[in-house]
Amino acid sequence: MPSRWQRSPTRRVYSFDPDRSRGLLQETLGFRPDSGTSFEARGDQRGGFYVYDEAPDRGVQGAGTVHHIAWASPMDDHEAWHRRLVQAEARPTPIIDRFYFRSIYFREPSGVLFEIATIGPGFAADEDRAHLGESLSLPPAFEHLRGQLEGILTTLPNPRQNLAKGVVR
Repeated sequence: MPSRWQRSPTRRVYSFDPDRSRGLLQETLGFRPDSGTSFEARGDQRGGFYVYDEAPDRGVQGAGTVHHIAWASPMDDHEAWHRRLVQAEARPTPIIDRFYFRSIYFREPSGVLFEIATIGPGFAADEDRAHLGESLSLPPAFEHLRGQLEGILTTLPNPRQNLAKGVVR
């Protein structure tokens, strides 16, 4: 059986100068150097690796590229994360309320866009947990788009109905 470390996800990014990011990663975000240009991010319940590869060319945003890397934060720690980023001059966004979670965005010195997103309040903020996903649920800021979205989105089958019938797909 693989160890906990082997199961941890690895985020790989290209950089011409990964050392530019070392201070922010280690001192502000608490990443531990793993080896060379590899760092480990470890919390009480989750963890992962962040590894720099040498960039073959200058990157261009487009289809098939990753827009940002998200890291999880308990709700109670989120404001402290924002203060730490401000003190480190990481130029974070204000804390953005996404209704289902809160976000802080900033670029690490190598240019990768990071998001620190809260774990919660979650999708049960506006739906009964037993019926999650059975209907289109929208955050209040997007409710005005309901008519337009319902007209273009495809309704997906409810897997709970198959489970209730004993059908497993």
